[in-house]
Amino acid sequence: MVAKFFPVEKIHEVLEQTKRASVRERDLPAHVVVYYVIALALYMRSSYREVLRCLLEGVQWLLDPSVAVKVAGKSGISQARSRLGSEPLRKLYEAIVEPIATKRTKGAWYRQWRLISLDGSTLDTADTVKNEKAFGRPGASRGSSAFPKIRFVALLENGTHVLWAARMSKYRTAETTLAQQVLPALRPGMLCLADRFFPGYKLWRMAARTRADLLWRIRQNARLDIDRRLPDGSYLSRIYLSTSDRRNQRKGIVVRVIDYRLKDVKDAEAIYRLITTILDPTLAPAQELAALYHERWEVETALDELKTHLRGAQIVLRSKTPELVQQEFWGLLMAHYAIRGLMHEAALKANEDPDRLSFLHSVRVVQRRMARYVAIPPSAEESPA
Repeated sequence: MVAKFFPVEKIHEVLEQTKRASVRERDLPAHVVVYYVIALALYMRSSYREVLRCLLEGVQWLLDPSVAVKVAGKSGISQARSRLGSEPLRKLYEAIVEPIATKRTKGAWYRQWRLISLDGSTLDTADTVKNEKAFGRPGASRGSSAFPKIRFVALLENGTHVLWAARMSKYRTAETTLAQQVLPALRPGMLCLADRFFPGYKLWRMAARTRADLLWRIRQNARLDIDRRLPDGSYLSRIYLSTSDRRNQRKGIVVRVIDYRLKDVKDAEAIYRLITTILDPTLAPAQELAALYHERWEVETALDELKTHLRGAQIVLRSKTPELVQQEFWGLLMAHYAIRGLMHEAALKANEDPDRLSFLHSVRVVQRRMARYVAIPPSAEESPA
């Protein structure tokens, strides 16, 4: 499965680009270590050596079935990962991981738009002095939290739960700062959903310049004067960088505003307010966009898949140094992508919505059957998974 979505030829290409290709024969060549880091995310509860043992049964045929690849010790594994570093994993992720929905993918589209969500989260790292210095940790009522944390922001393809264009940093980096690095990945034909913590003049302008369309929630007390009321109940307004610009009606960006309430919903807020770049209500009526916005919660499901079902609840990233934490982070995202890619293929064959398939069950199937399919090369017509 891993070789299907991350072909060995592409891995060699990335290793050459980053100058991390093995210069001599080793127990763990660089491209094997790339697969190993991805496999670590599939076996978060297993030891380093046990994960390697599982992997080598399958990776041997990528090299030469007649070549014996021995299981290195913990020290050898650590040295091999340190030689590789994090850059090749990041480059591989950026080169391959992208939206995969087709026109046949159920739940991936609203009218002509591909649905995308923007969000961020955090992950706990191993409690070491180096990790704390590099990433920091949040405060707590008594001192500080138990583990250093990394923060990341990514785009999600709603219909397939693929997390792409991700960026990570230390814990105290604001999500809006990381979003500035993520948003340029948007493309025309996409409709990006985001929560109220993201909207701001600069971020909105940056996202809109990609020519993707936007549907973002905004604080209900944000000042949005009515320029023109539209037939569907929405209205046109403008957002400004500063109070001075508003007062002088300077550099305003036209947006369409949708205010709505959720009746008979427990704990619902008094009013919800959305702004969008889709100014023509005939292209996307207000009632449809209000209902559509709640698709943004798909990103919460995907983050739960990553942090709970794949990584494991209350399990921290195991790497002890910042460089290897970053390496492990990219491996985790690529393992999630491979599983989600497999689920998407299965959904298309069954003419089902990928949301109807169980992510946890898919992870268990891959973990259980990896060794069973090691004899099938990645060039075969049938996927190893």
